[in-house]
Amino acid sequence: MWWMMGEAGGHYCSKKTDDICGGVCSQETGKFFSFSRLCCALRGVDMKTYIFLLVIVPTCVLAGYVHGQKISYFLRPLWESPPKPFHDIPHYYHENASMETLCKLHGWGVREYPRRVYDAVLFSNELDILAVRWKELYPYITQFVLLESNSTFTGLPKPLVFAAHRDEFKFIEPRLTYGTLGGRFVKGQNPFYEEAYQRVALDQLLRIAGITDDDLLLMSDVDEIPSRHTINLLRWCDEIPRILHLRLKNYLYSFEFLVDNKSWRASVHRYETGKTRYAHYRQSDEILADAGWHCSFCFRRISEFVFKM
Repeated sequence: MWWMMGEAGGHYCSKKTDDICGGVCSQETGKFFSFSRLCCALRGVDMKTYIFLLVIVPTCVLAGYVHGQKISYFLRPLWESPPKPFHDIPHYYHENASMETLCKLHGWGVREYPRRVYDAVLFSNELDILAVRWKELYPYITQFVLLESNSTFTGLPKPLVFAAHRDEFKFIEPRLTYGTLGGRFVKGQNPFYEEAYQRVALDQLLRIAGITDDDLLLMSDVDEIPSRHTINLLRWCDEIPRILHLRLKNYLYSFEFLVDNKSWRASVHRYETGKTRYAHYRQSDEILADAGWHCSFCFRRISEFVFKM
């Protein structure tokens, strides 16, 4: 080393040290000595390196913090392999077939009595499509659970639309569990965080509604509508998958305009306390074919399009 400890505890330098370090050796203050060692270390650093360390590196760190999710999405093809295909379960139905026959055709047993079914949704402003959904599912739903926030996923304030039109849905009032949630209104926050926050609140509202183990829980957006005979099949059949995705026909702007049959995010869960979490992503490999409809941007008025966007 270029310095050694003297007998009295002071510092002295070898003859190989330069003038700066040599000037330090006469100092007895430990703090000054440490600072001077740093000066010695930085002596050979040029201006370009200073700029890189003090400007470029902090800028990159800040950009990664602010736009980290966008960057990860952009680079995703480099590190994520495509998801494996779903295992499609053919969907058999005839209005005159017995439930025992239908369950057997799907490879399932039949129950002595049907499961209870909970339909849970996050609501924004889709009044018309909500009415279509609830009237389709009404015969077989035990409890309708709806959570509404005074904030959009993008953090903008919104009115409580359902609360203002609740009288239009009196037909499901005895089976309705309705909750409201105050938005956080965090400026510039990624919409996925606000959506996740609302989905956690929906988990709590489901418990308030009285859901218990082995009840069926339908997880889907308001505009993802399973057919009523799909729900009736699943509530009566035994040995169905614990998590089953539903393949829906995709429509855009209206049920007149069929796009494809590739909608898959809707799912039905056999509820498990402490394990089942309300989510809207792929959670299993099993999917039931021809199970309903997904009508995106199916609004009556231009103002509703503008609000949704």
